[in-house]
Amino acid sequence: MWARLKRLFRAIFGGIIDSAENPELILQQLIRDIRDHVPEMNNNVAQVMGHEKLLQQQVTQLTARVAELDSKIKTAIRSSRDDIATAYLGELQSTQKNLEITQANYQGAKSASEKARKFRDNYLLKMKQRQDEAMQLIAANKQAAMQERIAETMASFNIGDASSTFDDMREKINQRAATAEAKAELANDTLDNRMLEIEHDANLAAANDALLAYKRQMGLLPAEEAPALGEGAPPVSAHTLEGVDETTARPRARELTM
Repeated sequence: MWARLKRLFRAIFGGIIDSAENPELILQQLIRDIRDHVPEMNNNVAQVMGHEKLLQQQVTQLTARVAELDSKIKTAIRSSRDDIATAYLGELQSTQKNLEITQANYQGAKSASEKARKFRDNYLLKMKQRQDEAMQLIAANKQAAMQERIAETMASFNIGDASSTFDDMREKINQRAATAEAKAELANDTLDNRMLEIEHDANLAAANDALLAYKRQMGLLPAEEAPALGEGAPPVSAHTLEGVDETTARPRARELTM
């Protein structure tokens, strides 16, 4: 049971930490941490180099002391002072032994100093590489954040939603236009309108019959080629046209055709 709760807490807090982590801030902090190690490393390298220089000075001093003792021994021997020469020989042997030890230590310190300087140079080079890599990652993180904002903006203005709205409005407008057309059609399809249309057709047929009668009277249409009169219309006889002046008949025919 405890293992399950522990796993649950790790999953919850791990997710919170992951969501709260800002790559740019973390990388900037890493760069600061790397830079903070440089002064401490320089101090350590300086101490190693300082120890090397100290041993170098001791080697120089001991070398000079050995040369000095050698000269004093020779002088004492020339002066027949073997006792003094013997004393100087004891100090010379001790100084030479100390010189050998100091020279060995100096060589070790010199090697350590070279390694320290090399390590420092490699660290600075790696630090420069890490800084460049961190700056590239920071730039990539900014680019990714910009792309996320663009994607969110594009998602908030989905063209599909607008298309469906256009389709809905188009359907409503078409339905409204069809309804208005149907209402206009119903308004025209009344009894009065139909009676007016029938009366107009009857007047037109009568005018056409009168026009044909005039044309037959005037000899413009032969009797055998004359078309039949309109159905239900009374035939126009010669007596009907008697006494009608030709000049007045033509305007009358035009009025009937209008």
